Amino acid sequence: MVKRARVVVVGAGFAGLAATRELAKSGALVTLVDRHPYATFQPLLYQVATAGMGTSDVSYPIRTFAARWPNVRARRAALSKVLPEERRVEFDDGTGLDYDYLVLATGVTTNWLNVAGSRENSLPIYSLADAARLRRQMQHYLEDTAAGRRKSTHVVVVGAGATGVEMAGTLAELRRYTIPLTHPEVRPDQTSVTLVERFDFVLAPYKPRLRDSAAEALARRGVHLRLGSTVAAVEPDAVVLEDGTRLPSDVTVWALGVTAPPEVGAWGLPQGKGGRITLTEALNVPEHPEIFVAGDLAGPPVPLPQLAQPAIQMGKHVGRQIAAAVQGRPVRPFSYRDPGIMATVGKAEAVLQLSHGLTMRGLPAWLVWIFVHVAYLLGGRNRVSVLLNFFWRYAGPHRSRASVTQ
Repeated sequence: MVKRARVVVVGAGFAGLAATRELAKSGALVTLVDRHPYATFQPLLYQVATAGMGTSDVSYPIRTFAARWPNVRARRAALSKVLPEERRVEFDDGTGLDYDYLVLATGVTTNWLNVAGSRENSLPIYSLADAARLRRQMQHYLEDTAAGRRKSTHVVVVGAGATGVEMAGTLAELRRYTIPLTHPEVRPDQTSVTLVERFDFVLAPYKPRLRDSAAEALARRGVHLRLGSTVAAVEPDAVVLEDGTRLPSDVTVWALGVTAPPEVGAWGLPQGKGGRITLTEALNVPEHPEIFVAGDLAGPPVPLPQLAQPAIQMGKHVGRQIAAAVQGRPVRPFSYRDPGIMATVGKAEAVLQLSHGLTMRGLPAWLVWIFVHVAYLLGGRNRVSVLLNFFWRYAGPHRSRASVTQ
């Protein structure tokens, strides 16, 4: 009998799931490990945070995913140690797994950029728990403001990348159209949405005309734009800029970049900028070619934007290279095919930029954005649920657009 390769995939994000699919088809014995029992569709976390969707709409059980293939198993555990010389990984529950090949796709975490008070006084939006916490806090603060227990519910979003723009645009629409109906006791001057960005424009990777279009769309929705402003500190009730300006903030949303988790440094693997693991062009570790890295944690010589598409393509590539290595074939360098980038600003408003230069904005780009995001969701139920939620949020009555509580 031919011994099948044992592959451990750590991380059930875009990269880990893509690698698992490829490895499952190759016949390898795959164990998919994640600290959570579910995979999260991160591009829609802002919808969870703004009560447009429930947590179950953007999550999918990894055991259900693994059950598609007889040679794949799922396991809930958090990685604590990588022992390359022993070809073994150990987990926080005291157990471990031996491997022939290892795929590290654990992702990254919030980068607080050493800004004073940012970790203590602001909320990130990187995980499902982050989004749920932000939603609960917003709901509680609005209730307290309506009842007179709080003076205000001002929101400051720090960072005008795609996540920050999507958060700010959606919150501004809720403030303008929904809150006056659901919380009529709250006066307009008791709420506001401010977007802070150190550059003089939003959506830095996009062409100037798309940046300007997105900024104009945000302004039309009532977002206060503080462009060209650097955050010096975050306090419990304010965001302080480097020029001394204090922006009132009851809820500060931190959407300003990511970095490798501190525990990666204990794995004994080479790291580069942002804590990313340094790799060969084939996405494996030079000193340990049986260890591959995919997704946000993958570093030089091929550092890519920390987005869904690069992670998916890296995951597929890693799975195929391991299958090739098992058969004695050489591994090949990774080559990224850029399909373009897109971001939504709010109802019927988005920007899209394809790799060959074509751009799109407004309603057509928004419809493309919805189609692409629904297509990448795991599970038919999630796709139907998300479509219905999009329809209800943007075509249903204003009073029901922030009604999700779980």
